[in-house]
Amino acid sequence: MIIKEKIIYQDASENEFEGVIVWDDSENSTKPGILVSHMWSGQSEFEVEKATELAKLGYVGFAVDNYGKGRRANGPDEAQQLMDELDNDRPLLQSRMLLAVDTLKNHRAVNKSKIGAIGFCFGGKCVLDLARSGAKIGGVVSFHGLLDPPSPHPNKEIQSSVLVLHGWEDPMALPEALVKISHELNDYKADWNIHIYGHTGHAFTNPKAKFPEKGLFFEPRSNKRAWDSMIYFFKAIFK
Repeated sequence: MIIKEKIIYQDASENEFEGVIVWDDSENSTKPGILVSHMWSGQSEFEVEKATELAKLGYVGFAVDNYGKGRRANGPDEAQQLMDELDNDRPLLQSRMLLAVDTLKNHRAVNKSKIGAIGFCFGGKCVLDLARSGAKIGGVVSFHGLLDPPSPHPNKEIQSSVLVLHGWEDPMALPEALVKISHELNDYKADWNIHIYGHTGHAFTNPKAKFPEKGLFFEPRSNKRAWDSMIYFFKAIFK
């Protein structure tokens, strides 16, 4: 049976965050845990659905909250403001992702030695920054993520495997950004792969993305190929 559990967790300053942890309790053994980092508007049903899909694959999915309990955007202006708070303070972004990792590790259903993370759009940047922090986790997957590195860079060896799943026509991270992150991942000794999907823009995994004039549109073939690539990636890591 698939269990969905809301969880309140706190940072050192007692700021509260509200996530959703999802797992299949039909087996008593612990399972690998995978964080699901949200888009710019904050944690939503989209991330909870992805956590549920992960639970059906045998993982514990954790739809994380990087903004704080009750802080969700009601429109693009508010979403931009919330995202900018972390985009302009990348050490804070990384600390919130590390807090989410610790929260997931301490859950009763999770094998704490097997942790991964996936993220969408802004969430892709979040999981890449988690890898950049030097966190010792299995792997991270960025779906149409924002690829720009922090400045200054943490300058730490990337110890997790990295998979970047990206649309060639993504206006948020153009092809030259893919070249830059390739050099970055190489320089910091990551085990990395980048998959590029043709005729694919930003937000290609989101059926609600319907702004082709802005380069934001759902692409079902790329969506399936990307998810299948993620499945193979984590199977190899957690075998």
